[in-house]
Amino acid sequence: MAVKSTKAGGLPSIKSTVNELIKSKQVRQNMLNLYKVNKHKGFDCPGCAWGDEKDGTFRFCENGAKAVAWESTEMTIGAEFFRQHSVTNLNKQSDHWLESQGRLTEPLRYNAATDHYEPVSWDDAFHIIAAKLNGLSSPDELELYTSGRASNEASFVYQLFGRAFGTNNFPDCSNMCHEASGIALNQSVGVGKGTVVLKDFEKADTLFVFGQNPGTNHPRMLNALRAASKRGATIVSVNNLKEVGLQKFASPQKPAELLGLETVQISSKYVSPKLGGDYAVARGMAKAILMHHRDKLDHEFMTSHTSGYDAYASAVEATGWQSIEKQSGLSQSTIEELAELFSASRKTISTWAMGITQHLYSVDTIKEIVSLHLLTGALGLPGAGLSPVRGHSNVQGNRTMGILEAPKPDFNQRMKETFGFNPPEKPGHRVFDMLSALHEKRSKVLICLGGNLVAAAADTPFTATAAGNAELLVNIATKLNRTHVTAKQDALLLPCLGRTEIDMQATGNQVITVEDTFSMVHGSSGSTPPQSNNLKSETEIICRIAAATLGDNTPADWLTLKDDYSLIREYIAKVIPGFENMNDKIAEPGGFHLYNAAANREWRNKEGKALFNHNALPENLFSEGVMAKIAASDTPVFTMQTLRSHDQYNTTIYGMNDRYRGIFGERNIVFINPQDLARLNIREGSLIDVETVWDDDVTRKISRFKAVSYDIPQGNVAAYYPEANPLVPFNSVGQQSATPTSKAVPVIITPVNVIA
Repeated sequence: MAVKSTKAGGLPSIKSTVNELIKSKQVRQNMLNLYKVNKHKGFDCPGCAWGDEKDGTFRFCENGAKAVAWESTEMTIGAEFFRQHSVTNLNKQSDHWLESQGRLTEPLRYNAATDHYEPVSWDDAFHIIAAKLNGLSSPDELELYTSGRASNEASFVYQLFGRAFGTNNFPDCSNMCHEASGIALNQSVGVGKGTVVLKDFEKADTLFVFGQNPGTNHPRMLNALRAASKRGATIVSVNNLKEVGLQKFASPQKPAELLGLETVQISSKYVSPKLGGDYAVARGMAKAILMHHRDKLDHEFMTSHTSGYDAYASAVEATGWQSIEKQSGLSQSTIEELAELFSASRKTISTWAMGITQHLYSVDTIKEIVSLHLLTGALGLPGAGLSPVRGHSNVQGNRTMGILEAPKPDFNQRMKETFGFNPPEKPGHRVFDMLSALHEKRSKVLICLGGNLVAAAADTPFTATAAGNAELLVNIATKLNRTHVTAKQDALLLPCLGRTEIDMQATGNQVITVEDTFSMVHGSSGSTPPQSNNLKSETEIICRIAAATLGDNTPADWLTLKDDYSLIREYIAKVIPGFENMNDKIAEPGGFHLYNAAANREWRNKEGKALFNHNALPENLFSEGVMAKIAASDTPVFTMQTLRSHDQYNTTIYGMNDRYRGIFGERNIVFINPQDLARLNIREGSLIDVETVWDDDVTRKISRFKAVSYDIPQGNVAAYYPEANPLVPFNSVGQQSATPTSKAVPVIITPVNVIA
């Protein structure tokens, strides 16, 4: 079994951070950067969206330091690099190798005849885009993809440009991760965001952490969990794998813990359900509360603020313990203990991430978690509520700014009143729809505002083909990645500034804004000189594309907007509720909080009430066709999830180590329960092939991966993303959310026959 760390944080985190600073070859500059990260008049961390603590000299974590050093590097690539490397050869390199070559420094155009990227002027690049867009037969042949790191200002002008052009095709990275959270919360409580702020973690008596690994994915959350544990709060972790960060943590900012003299126990209770079993866990908790803790029901809250309790109670009663135990993988007594802990206080927070959202029934699972809070009234109180933990640092802000495929009528009305045109009303594309349209060649142009779509999306060969079908593929990026080297026809690679860099426009160094997972909006301003004088900000690039494309038929003076971002914020203040006087508000330390109706027990859904989930627990976690294939298999079928390593953030792979899980120098591995290894007669360290079991004629297989013994429930396995993405069928998506079911892939495992 892999020898993993016994605690998260501590001295190893400091060593890892120092190593990353050294690798950047800009140690002094990045030390200054780390002093300014997440501070007033500094810049927002380009990593996760966790909220900013107000105390401490340093406000970054190990992975945040990696993100800063990865972006602010001395290494660069330009015309000479691309003369040496064809796109075909670049596509054979690893994801880590591609990004580690350094910062892009000049605009480039793909030449299909030579299979190389070649320099192009900025003016020519904008002209090429405008000519192609204006030659489309329909605005809906354009796809406008967005990464979660784009600022509010860039996101707002992006959606303004797209809607002025005539499309609602705004696929966004959140379509692949937290889409289920937004849908479930909007339907059940009327707000598609979390209802708590960071201070609520200081007041909660109980915290339920569902389906997430904060030690790797959002390490600053461990500070909040550490503080809660030290003051005596109960922390319950419900997670498929046993993760070190949810067990013990040593804060690198506390001397005794840094030196190994003290550690903090994070979880009071840790349970590991089967993949996809969280719905059954929450349903079982509700059943136990209704059976044993009816005195904890908040009848006044339910009467005044909720709807659907009777139907929900009937659905819970009709769900048998046998089904709950089978699907969850937990015993009735364990689930009853969880219910007792949950109902002990109304000051309870439930927090979750992609372990919950990337399943077939994710929307209903989140609704079931909401229903637990409605039973006890643990919502809209200090220290109580719902907290989906978002990924990239402004993925929530993108959606707030209008990056969504189906805007509400009041948004369209404000856009019309502000800009004097009628925005399109027909719903546009999410990522699933976009890739389908590109694959079928119904869409012609793909513009990617950041991100690495090909590495991030499911079914890698399908996605790569779809991106390659674009007649024009435009990538706005800081570094080379997999999406850029799937170009087949015409493509532009437009290098942009990073968060750490000075964004100097005609009116001076510009401030951008971001929104964190707690709906706090604050300013961000880089202080590092740009890596090249030929870089432009994302905001300027979008404004120049819009100016070139729309010409005189335009709702805004784009070139004036790119010179002064405060003018963009004045438009945001007119269109987006809660952003009134935005320029004044962001001048205040810490920025400002967006009003959350659900946190104030105002329910802005159709029913005007918080809704219980009355749906039945599903019998199976896969479709009937897939279940038939599983039943017909003559070898054991496992359920696989993809996950990140500790040396990784989203698709960016900093290195080959996963310190907390005991993996060093490799990524092509599969975590398997030791009893399952014995059942398969496979020795740990042996090479295996993994193949998807699905109800189509497509072979999805990864080969020569190493089997690693790990503490994971029997019947479940795990592998790294994006290496295992080829196993996730494109059409395996969540109900309502269309999010890839990357945490629920049926697979068979076979040993590789090694020839002596």
